[in-house]
Amino acid sequence: MLVRDYMTRNVVTADTPANRDEILKILKRTGISGVPVMKDGKLIGIITRKDLLRNPHESQIALLMSHDPITISPEATLREAADIIINKNIRRLPVVEDGKLIGLISVADLVGAVAQLKITDEIRQHFVSKTFALWNETPLTVVGRIMEIGHADAIPILDSENKLDGIITERDLIRCSCIEDDIEVSDFSNGTDDDEWTWESIRDMHVISYGISRIQLPDKPVKLAMIKKVIAVPVNAGVSECALKMKRGRVDQLPVVNGDKRLVSMLFDRDLIKVLLNNKPQ
Repeated sequence: MLVRDYMTRNVVTADTPANRDEILKILKRTGISGVPVMKDGKLIGIITRKDLLRNPHESQIALLMSHDPITISPEATLREAADIIINKNIRRLPVVEDGKLIGLISVADLVGAVAQLKITDEIRQHFVSKTFALWNETPLTVVGRIMEIGHADAIPILDSENKLDGIITERDLIRCSCIEDDIEVSDFSNGTDDDEWTWESIRDMHVISYGISRIQLPDKPVKLAMIKKVIAVPVNAGVSECALKMKRGRVDQLPVVNGDKRLVSMLFDRDLIKVLLNNKPQ
């Protein structure tokens, strides 16, 4: 099981000089989570959804992207790729051959490989993660901040009866975000106690106005932006069965529910691919 046989070949890239607005349009249009950044045909960085959401005021790609990304050979095994992705806490590896970018191996590609392994082990044995949930009336601006603080890629959403109502992901935040332009004012005056109409006070006033541009989330409840048709699995679901559901549904996570359809935990794709470190094809 080699990287060459499972990688994505038609990679969406961004060429420098590019700006943040162009990257945001690419992520919205394609639904992907990150793009390699190229300069003169050479890979120089990776920019992701997280980079944009965690630095909403920054517009320079050079300051947003991760420089000199880790790469992998097309002849490497999927186990090697999974090991790097898990231990380096990344979601994608550029595949480079003879100094040229020829593909990308991502968590989603590895999930597709797990789906083919026919592993019947139940997910509750090793792979489910504890989680927290939010109320469906929580403002999106608050949701975005909670996801940033909690380093969460997705959060389940509950209704007023504590039943699973949806899922909100980074992809959804990017989809409904916009670029907001504004004017801010900074006052560098000396702050004297003189009357404000004296010549001394006027002389000491230094006010600077400057334009800012930032990524802004709309002020609306999360229920209006979340995914409502949620693919959920029981605690006794099989590993490869869940991987297949993720692949077909093009999702990064699956809520795990009990017999009453109540949320008990979450299964994330990054946890699921750990099986590649220990299992061999059957």
